[in-house]
Amino acid sequence: MKIAVTGSTGFIGQYVLRELVSRSDVDSIIATGRHKERPLIIPEECQYEYLDITSPSPDDYERIGRPDILIHLAWEGLPNYRSLHHFETELPKQYAFLNSLLDSGLPSLLVAGTCFEYGMASGELSETMTVYPTNPYGFAKNALREQLEYRQKKSEFNLTWARLFYLYGEGQSSSSLYSQLMSAINCGDASFRMSKGEQIRDFLSIKTVAENIASLALKKSNIGVVNIGSGAPISIRGLVESWVLDKGANITLELGNLPYPDYEPLAFWASTRKLHKIFTSY
Repeated sequence: MKIAVTGSTGFIGQYVLRELVSRSDVDSIIATGRHKERPLIIPEECQYEYLDITSPSPDDYERIGRPDILIHLAWEGLPNYRSLHHFETELPKQYAFLNSLLDSGLPSLLVAGTCFEYGMASGELSETMTVYPTNPYGFAKNALREQLEYRQKKSEFNLTWARLFYLYGEGQSSSSLYSQLMSAINCGDASFRMSKGEQIRDFLSIKTVAENIASLALKKSNIGVVNIGSGAPISIRGLVESWVLDKGANITLELGNLPYPDYEPLAFWASTRKLHKIFTSY
């Protein structure tokens, strides 16, 4: 089986490539990126192809070896979720690129979505819910999903929309909560400034996220929307305290020093019933 991965040099992409390399049922992995020279972070087992999704070409599918599956992780403009770039620039170029590959015969596609598609909904969030995204990033991602679902009426292809909740791990953006805390611990800081930590969220390690993405893609099925999260709600304070404990660090949490984001409800987490059913019944 031949798999291509866009966004392969990003945080998620690097872990997905490593996971695919470990799978015995994967014969060939094509990592794509905007760097004309092969990045050092691409595993040696992977083929690398320069691919600029801002300028799709009719021969892109041929250039990446006519893969059986595309895992599409590329998306620019993060972590500025409020930027109009997401729907003014990113959305049209994303669809144009994917549509070109589908026109060329791509049979299976997995795209990374986001929990921000759910908008300000609280509690356990299920794939069957009607979504009302409230920031430009969530809006653009959801619009791309809808475009691809309409596109399926033109020609058949398998679509898995992996709606990602919160993830963490080594190599994450320096602006992320996990990376900021690890930096403070590694620097020997006496304290760490954060919000009150009362928000309830759904966090999953990047390694588990990568395993789920690879497993879903390899099913080559028309799965549709599926949440990728832990299904286990936890407070931000509890999560940070667990990270501190795991590191055996002596650092004081300065609670209440940062405001809560205004684009998220106070408490939400993933329903993982569909994800578990897929892995036990397919």
